[in-house]
Amino acid sequence: MLTFDWPWLFILLPVPILYRMLRSRAEATTPALKVPVYSALSRTPSVQRGGDGWHWFALALLTITWLGLLTATARPTWVGDPIAIPSTGRDLLMAVDISGSMQETDMQIDGNTLDRLSTVKLVVGQFVDRRQGDRMGVILFGTRPYLQTPLTFDRKTLNVLLSEAQIGFAGDRTAIGDAIGLAVKRLQPRPKNHRVLILLTDGANSAGRVKPLEAADMAAREGIVIHTIGIGAEVKLERSFFGTRRINPSSDLDEATLIGIAEKTGGQYFRARNPGELETIYRQLDKMEPIAQDAETLRPTKALFYWPLGLALICSFIMAILMSRGDNH
Repeated sequence: MLTFDWPWLFILLPVPILYRMLRSRAEATTPALKVPVYSALSRTPSVQRGGDGWHWFALALLTITWLGLLTATARPTWVGDPIAIPSTGRDLLMAVDISGSMQETDMQIDGNTLDRLSTVKLVVGQFVDRRQGDRMGVILFGTRPYLQTPLTFDRKTLNVLLSEAQIGFAGDRTAIGDAIGLAVKRLQPRPKNHRVLILLTDGANSAGRVKPLEAADMAAREGIVIHTIGIGAEVKLERSFFGTRRINPSSDLDEATLIGIAEKTGGQYFRARNPGELETIYRQLDKMEPIAQDAETLRPTKALFYWPLGLALICSFIMAILMSRGDNH
């Protein structure tokens, strides 16, 4: 469908005619008033030789030029057919811990040892690719939470921004309660019964102004479901000068709080001790039933102003060439 951004500009269409009429009246009383373009046309020998034919041809060129310029200025735009945007999923925010403890290297993938954040990026990136139809966003948190990606259907950009997350960007401590509070703020404007937060951490709340369970109460009042994931191996072999010893790198993980957050909001708590378990967890989250939302459509648009503008330029060039040839004779 063809539309114009500024259709009211077409009220200027009769301006040349009005100008011609006013000029003719002025010439009757004030012979000194001249119009350079028409004066030049009347002086060229080609005009005298061409007679009425040249007059009508020049008038047609001038008319097309004026119409082309006016149409281009009105900004013609082609609006395509509506394209349905998948909108049968959820509004899903992911809160990912990037505190200092996430650099612990206790994750094994294909014989390679990775830190926890790199493992999360890999698994969550695949999860994002599968979540067609969901609006997704990412909150990163350490000592402070911040919104890395607002809710969007653009899963590719979300994955790029997630991959750019670095440990320590938000501080070395862990503000779980503040991260939930920020998620509540971002999900509040969205329709109820569509809101989901997946919170992943490897520690306990050690920073922030809001306690995690208090933030969970706020989320529950807003109808936000929170699924919590505790990540980190339970056994790690550490070599030292005195030999090899077994340690628990997840000793700081506050599972009780994460379970409480999930229970208060109607979500589930998951424990990921290795990349395989983390992958299984996100596969389970994939099975969340989508809830129908209001249909959303996108209508592609294409600017067309350059076509009438080009036509006007061509006509003006032809007019200039013919006038210059007439002057040379």
